[in-house]
Amino acid sequence: MALLRRRISCQELVELASDYLDGTLSTAARQAVEHHLAGCPNCPNYLAQLRLTVELTGRVRSDDVPEELLDVLSRAWDDLHPDG
Repeated sequence: MALLRRRISCQELVELASDYLDGTLSTAARQAVEHHLAGCPNCPNYLAQLRLTVELTGRVRSDDVPEELLDVLSRAWDDLHPDG
């Protein structure tokens, strides 16, 4: 895997962040992410924000969201994914 041969960029970390938090990365990918986090001044903050977002959104129930907002979100989703 290419991650074994080189350091990953911040963009690559962003692409791997959700899988990293879910614990679904391969050992090599996880190590590459952790190596990047140890030397990057910005990505640890990004990861902390993502972790908090996941934690907070996991607590939201559909009853907590106003119907109007659900409609807006549904239309936005449909616009981004017109094929289903």
